[in-house]
Order: sequence, then C-alpha cells, then structure tokens
Amino acid sequence: MKRFKWIDFFISSSLVLGYTVVNIRNDGRSLLEAYLVTGSWQVLSMIVHAIEKCFTHKWGIRYIYHWISFIAIVTMPLGSIWFLLFTAPFMAFFYTMLCLHELSKMASRPLAVLK
Repeated sequence: MKRFKWIDFFISSSLVLGYTVVNIRNDGRSLLEAYLVTGSWQVLSMIVHAIEKCFTHKWGIRYIYHWISFIAIVTMPLGSIWFLLFTAPFMAFFYTMLCLHELSKMASRPLAVLK
C-alpha cells in the first residue's frame, strides 16, 4: 500500500498543479475537464483505500472525507453540483495534502513502534 500512496500523491498533485497552470493560461476553458479527471482519480483512490481499509478508521480524517464526498456525489442530481463547482478545487487540494499527511505517518511508524 505504501507504493500506491506514493503513486496516489504524485498523480493527485500532478493533476492539481497541471490543471491549475492550464486553466490560468486558458482562462478556465479546461475547468470541466480538470474537475472530471482529477475527481475521477481521487474517487478511484478513495475506493482503493476503502477496500484496503488503509487510513479509513472510524472518525478519522479520510473516513470523514469519504463520507462528505459520497454525500456530494449522491446529491449531485438534486442540485449540489453548483456547490461542488465551487468546493471541488479546495477538496482536490485537501485530498492531496491528506495523501501527503498519510505518507508522513507511514514513514514515521517504524520509529513510533520502537518507542
């Protein structure tokens, strides 16, 4: 799972940074594409984390984020899509920082076990 975490962080941060640059240069004409591609990757990653039960303990940050994302996706047909248009960039950035936080936790675990 550690390898997947590195790949997840690399892809997520690359998508967020890449689409930020592209949308600044193109006056936001690729915004929908950025939402779909970045969001799809992050949903796929959340599914892998849920299946592997990695960092998904009850009431943990990832657990809460998964539920917020699930509710947002399920309520999209009811009109939450407008809410998502404004919050999606922040959610994508938060998810990337969450991956980085989990990587640092994984790196510090062996030392924590010795204490």
